[in-house]
Amino acid sequence: MAGKCVWALASANEEHYHDHEWGVPLHDDRRLFEFLILEGAQAGLSWRTILDKRPAYRSAFDDFDPLKIAAYDQGKIDSLLQNPGIVRNRLKIQAAVANANTFLEVKQAYGSFDRYIWGFVDGRTVQNRWRAHAEIPAYTEASARMSKDLQKRGFKFVGKTICYAYMQAVGMVNDHTVDCFRHPQLSPALQ
Repeated sequence: MAGKCVWALASANEEHYHDHEWGVPLHDDRRLFEFLILEGAQAGLSWRTILDKRPAYRSAFDDFDPLKIAAYDQGKIDSLLQNPGIVRNRLKIQAAVANANTFLEVKQAYGSFDRYIWGFVDGRTVQNRWRAHAEIPAYTEASARMSKDLQKRGFKFVGKTICYAYMQAVGMVNDHTVDCFRHPQLSPALQ
């Protein structure tokens, strides 16, 4: 009987996220934007913290509508800094607004953010075969390239480690360990 990735057993919320979302290929621009903002908010914190705050983030950030977030003014930023449901870090909140604007520019240039971001893996999930959680890298050459390009375009909180976590979250890489029941479910060649 297959098990689960070890990190998924830390809390019920993390287990549900692991079992239903983590590593599932996403191609919806709004969801891709949501994860870009949430992964940036995670910098220096645990994913569990952000996952627990995700409902509050969705409410506070207009369900991650990039058009609405791009229009946030100083008054809105100040109100977000008073919201105990989210990480109240001025730089991260300002980055979310800046990233919304840059996201819209990329979407305009490429037709969709999906087309742009998935280009870093040639449009296909990288199928890794890690035997243990300790084997999974903090970043890869692809996440370093992604980070460099995102930063060049003006995105904030998109270092190579954050980009790799993003790639894992949105299914650009399958980093479920081979003993996890999700690994074969997310490996088309094994189905």
